[in-house]
Amino acid sequence: MKRDIILDPHVHGTLLRDLVGHDHKPAAFLIYFWLYAEQQRLSKPIAVSYARLAEETGLSRSASQAAVGWLLRRKLLSVNKEAVTATPVYEVQRPWRRSEA
Repeated sequence: MKRDIILDPHVHGTLLRDLVGHDHKPAAFLIYFWLYAEQQRLSKPIAVSYARLAEETGLSRSASQAAVGWLLRRKLLSVNKEAVTATPVYEVQRPWRRSEA
């Protein structure tokens, strides 16, 4: 059963313009949005490969990889890996919020 996604107003009000318009990285916005929705749907960080990210968003694998790199640099994602070859686990960050404790 699908649940509704509650979209933080900052995502479409500011982040969209920032990533797509200012940074010229529309793929980064697509990846962020997909991970945001999945994290909200599952209520936990998302373990996903670049191949699956590409498949889910319609981007190429290399575009997905570059977008994830950009989001990590911007501190909009954090990543955890058990080992170098393990599937990364991504957690969407919302740095515009002071605390989510």
